[in-house]
Amino acid sequence: MKSIVPDTWAVPAQLAARFGDSAGRQRAMQAEGHLLLVLHEPPRRNDSERRAKLLWRAPNGTWACNTDGNVSDLLKKHTASFAERAEDLEMKMQEASCADDYFFLLQTIAPLHRSSRNLHATLQQARDMVAEDRDIIVARDTAGDIERTFELLHQDAKNGLDYTVARKSELQSQQSYQMALSAHRLNVLAAIFFPITALSSIFAMNPALAPETLLHTPIFWTVLGAGSLTGLLLSRSIMHKPEEPSYTPPAIPKSKSRYGAGANSKIKQRNHKVKAGALS
Repeated sequence: MKSIVPDTWAVPAQLAARFGDSAGRQRAMQAEGHLLLVLHEPPRRNDSERRAKLLWRAPNGTWACNTDGNVSDLLKKHTASFAERAEDLEMKMQEASCADDYFFLLQTIAPLHRSSRNLHATLQQARDMVAEDRDIIVARDTAGDIERTFELLHQDAKNGLDYTVARKSELQSQQSYQMALSAHRLNVLAAIFFPITALSSIFAMNPALAPETLLHTPIFWTVLGAGSLTGLLLSRSIMHKPEEPSYTPPAIPKSKSRYGAGANSKIKQRNHKVKAGALS
C-alpha cells in the first residue's frame, strides 16, 4: 500500500505509521524534532471529501509540502487561500437579496468555517510543539482572524435568511388581511341588500300596478322599511373589520463596517498582507 507520507521525506517511522488509508483530520504531530502538519485545502460547496495537504518541518527549520514543490512561505500561501475565499464570500454577501442567495452562502460558508476552525486549532497545537518558529505564530494568528471572519459571515447569512423569511411572512399576512377586508366589504353590501331581495321575493310584489300607484301602496313602504331595517341591523352585526396584523420583524441591516468597498476591517488588511507575503 502506498504511504500517505512521500518516500523522499526523512520523517521518523513513528510519524508515518500514524496514517491509515487517508490523511484524516487536520492535526499536528511531532517526533524527534520533526513536525508534521495535516491540513485541508479550502473546501468547496457540497464537497464530500477533503483534499489533504501535508507539511513537514525538519529539525533544521526547513519546510516541505507534498502538493507544492515551492517550499517558500508554505503556511502563508495556505492561509492566503482561505483569506481569498473569505473576501469572495464577503462580496457575495453584499449582493445577496433573496432566500436562495442566503441559503447558497450558508452551504458555502459552513464547511469553510469548520475547516478554518480546525486549521486554527492545528496551528495552535503546532505552536505549542515548536514555540520558536515565527512562521507558525503568524499563520496561527492569521488563521484565528480567518476563523472569526467565517463565523461572522455565517451568522450574517443566517440572519439574512431569517429576516427574508420573516419579511415574506409579513407580506403574506398583509395580503391575507387585504383579502379578508375585501370579503368583509362584500359581506356588508350583501347584508344590506339581501333582506330587501328576500322580502320582495316572499311577498311577490305585483308588477302590474302602475309605478305611481305602487308608491302610494302601504305594503310597498312596509316591505322597503322592514328590509332596510333588517339590512342595517345585519350590517351592524358584521361591521367589525378584520384586525390588521401589527407584527413587523425588526430590520437586520448588513454591517457596513465589515463589508463593502469602503470597509477597513482588520481581516481585510491582514488578508492583503498575507497574499502579498505569499506572492513576494
